[in-house]
Amino acid sequence: MVFVWFGALKVTGTTPVGELVAGTVPWLEPRSFVFALGLVEVALGVALMVGRRLRWVALIVVLHLCGTLLTLVVQPSVAFQTGNPLLLTITGEFLVKNLVLITAGLAIMSADAPVRQRVSQTGSARR
Repeated sequence: MVFVWFGALKVTGTTPVGELVAGTVPWLEPRSFVFALGLVEVALGVALMVGRRLRWVALIVVLHLCGTLLTLVVQPSVAFQTGNPLLLTITGEFLVKNLVLITAGLAIMSADAPVRQRVSQTGSARR
């Protein structure tokens, strides 16, 4: 739901993080990039709710969230107080919380992984 919500804010141009997102990739046209990112987030949110091919959806979510951490590298002044990586700004906290979401995505990927059967030396399958 959160992906749909935050994505919809980007699509409608009402997101409070538009400038932050645009500043992370200054070589792209800001309005178009934020809009496209919003569409991707809505699609990911819907895909998570539908629950099909969760392993692949979760992988894309993890990659997307890793991309959000790019802001910490490209714009460290908006994330850290006085350049200290232990002193986060509100924006820094907003970004670092994505580590929890990345972990959740990895958990979904592992939980949705196919169960592999081991074959014993006698040839019978065991789980």
